[in-house]
Amino acid sequence: MSKTYKVKKVIVKTEYQVLAMLLILLAGGLVLLPKYEKNNGIKPETFLKNVMSTERYVSTDLIADKIIKQDPNLLLIDVRKKEDYDSFSLQNAVNIPLANVLSSDSEAYLNQKAFDVALYSNNNFYADQAWQLCNRMGYKHIYVLKGGLNEWFNTIINPKEPKVTDSELAFKQYNFRKAAAMYFGVGNSTITTKVKTKKVIKLTKKKKKVAEGGC
Repeated sequence: MSKTYKVKKVIVKTEYQVLAMLLILLAGGLVLLPKYEKNNGIKPETFLKNVMSTERYVSTDLIADKIIKQDPNLLLIDVRKKEDYDSFSLQNAVNIPLANVLSSDSEAYLNQKAFDVALYSNNNFYADQAWQLCNRMGYKHIYVLKGGLNEWFNTIINPKEPKVTDSELAFKQYNFRKAAAMYFGVGNSTITTKVKTKKVIKLTKKKKKVAEGGC
C-alpha cells in the first residue's frame, strides 16, 4: 500500500469521524433544546431518521442529464468557499458557502417549493452537513450530489471505458458520459474550466408564521 493511499485513507476516515461526532452533537443538542426552539423545524427523531437514509443522494448522471436538458426545476447549490466556486463550478450553480446556509439571504433559495435543490461540494462531506442543517429546519426537496465534484470528474468528465464483457447498459452509460463530457467542453480526457453562464433566479422568501397567543 503506497504512502499516498494511506494518507488519503486517513483523511477520508477523519472526515467521517468528524461527521459522526457532528451527528452525535446534533442529536444531543436536539434533545436538550428548550420546548419553544424544538418547534423550529422537524422533530429530533424525524431528523435522525432522515440523516440515516440515503435517499437524499442523486447521481452525477442524473444531474448531468438535467443540466443538458436545461431542466427548469433544478437548482444547483455549491456549498464550498467562494474561492473554490470561482475556480470551478457546475453550470448555473449558486454559491452558498456552508457557513451561510442558515442565513436569511440563503433561505429564499433553500426554503421554497419551486425547485429541486442539489447541494454539492468536492465530496459528500460539506454538502452532507449543509443538507443536515436544511433538513433540521424542515426544508423540502433538498438533495446531495453523491460523491460531489470528485465523482463528477471521475464519471462525467473522465468516464472509464467498460470492458468488452460488461453489459449493454454499461456501454450506454459510457456513451452518455462521453457525450456529456463533450457538452461540458471537455475532450480527449482533458479537464478544462468552462465559462459559467449565470441565470437569474428570483425566489420569494417564505413569510414566517406568526405565533399564536402572546400579549
